[in-house]
Amino acid sequence: MADRVEADREVRGAFLVRTGATQQSWVDPGDPLRLEFEYIQRIAEMLRATVLRRPDDVRLRVVHLGGGGMTLPRWLAAVRPGTAQIVCEPDADLLVEVRRKLPLDRHSGVKVRTTDGRGGLAAMPADYADALIVDAFDGLHVPGSLATAEFFADAGRVLRPDGVALMNLADQAPFGWSQSCLAGFAASFPQLLVTAETAVWKGRRYGNLVALGTRVRLPLTELETAAGRALFGYRARSGPELRRWLGGAEPFTDDAPQDSAGPANGRSWFS
Repeated sequence: MADRVEADREVRGAFLVRTGATQQSWVDPGDPLRLEFEYIQRIAEMLRATVLRRPDDVRLRVVHLGGGGMTLPRWLAAVRPGTAQIVCEPDADLLVEVRRKLPLDRHSGVKVRTTDGRGGLAAMPADYADALIVDAFDGLHVPGSLATAEFFADAGRVLRPDGVALMNLADQAPFGWSQSCLAGFAASFPQLLVTAETAVWKGRRYGNLVALGTRVRLPLTELETAAGRALFGYRARSGPELRRWLGGAEPFTDDAPQDSAGPANGRSWFS
């Protein structure tokens, strides 16, 4: 199998993790605070505005469904030492290569399980995690098993009552897949915010949408301001505006799951 973890040609010591032609992760083990991908920056902002506000003497528990090069687990270990993290990643070959080329610090607090996201989540106890981060792609597609109403209900079981769920999606206008996915998300996490580049919202191109959901009040003004300051012009939607955008979309169910479609031209995109 060809290597999927390759040295970055411009930044010494950094690496790219690829799936085919798609850039899956960018990692600088020597500088874990450096986040290159825009959608990863949005997730970091959301974590800073929510669970990272909790007192320093509270040990956080964070679950990641999808691992890649472990960009966010490394970042969290740096900004909040002592955080207990579990990463569920089904790609055993990728994990071997990441461990060989980008080993985690032995005291990072990150435990990696070779399992798919749905199975890994089901094995976790109730009220376990403060945050659940879903960033899992099978090639260019979000697996349908991670987009159903039943999946989001199980996420609600694993999260503490004030926990947060974050999900990276990828779609393009008319957004039928994302609307059905997020309708299921909203059923379990009624306080919901979704952010994307303005060009993506306007249907000009395929791109990432990052969703943040919880069962308690979100700091919406702070999150909307942070999105607006992003380099490429992000816009956050929440409340009545988001509900109008979702329209009458019906959630996916385990009886009829559906993978995300991927870009219309079949080419990879760069986040």
